[in-house]
Amino acid sequence: MNEETQPATVRVFVALAPPDRAKDELARELRPAYATHPHVRWNRIEDWHITLAFLGELPTSAVPLLRPPLARLASEHRPPRLALRGSGTFDDRVLWTGVDGDLDELHMLAADVRSTVKSCGVAFEDRPLRPHLTLARARRGDRSSMAEIAEGVAAFDGRQWPAERLHLVGSNVARSPGPIHYRDIEAWALGGGNGCGA
Repeated sequence: MNEETQPATVRVFVALAPPDRAKDELARELRPAYATHPHVRWNRIEDWHITLAFLGELPTSAVPLLRPPLARLASEHRPPRLALRGSGTFDDRVLWTGVDGDLDELHMLAADVRSTVKSCGVAFEDRPLRPHLTLARARRGDRSSMAEIAEGVAAFDGRQWPAERLHLVGSNVARSPGPIHYRDIEAWALGGGNGCGA
């Protein structure tokens, strides 16, 4: 009965993930805000990522087609050195931390990811890349929490790290009050190291 439980579509994106030490550094900075703003919808730390291309809902059958070309692309790109810096909001509803470092390399990697996906016949909305990591979302009617938290984290200046893997990620699509959960479909080492399927 596996075929019956397999969803027909999956929400997919291609991303980079900060290493644990970078996430720990930022989580320590956010600790006071976790205590003072428990009501906001905090993203799970293990799900923090930098989206390079959001592909949206794809037929489950389309996902395997992306694996070989993305694996090739990853092997051809050197790992950009990045850092998490500062904070801000989108529309007073979404709290983010910024990304600094090898931004030219990051933009080239994102452009190559997007053209690779398109060459596989996958259509998606090609929005401009604004490198960031989403931390939390405000609950309906809350217009002040995100700005307050962003102000408290604005001076955050994380240490640099190499983005070592390119991740093909799937998310649950259920609309629920809880956080969205992500899982690696597969990840490949940038620069030709050993990739790890998931």
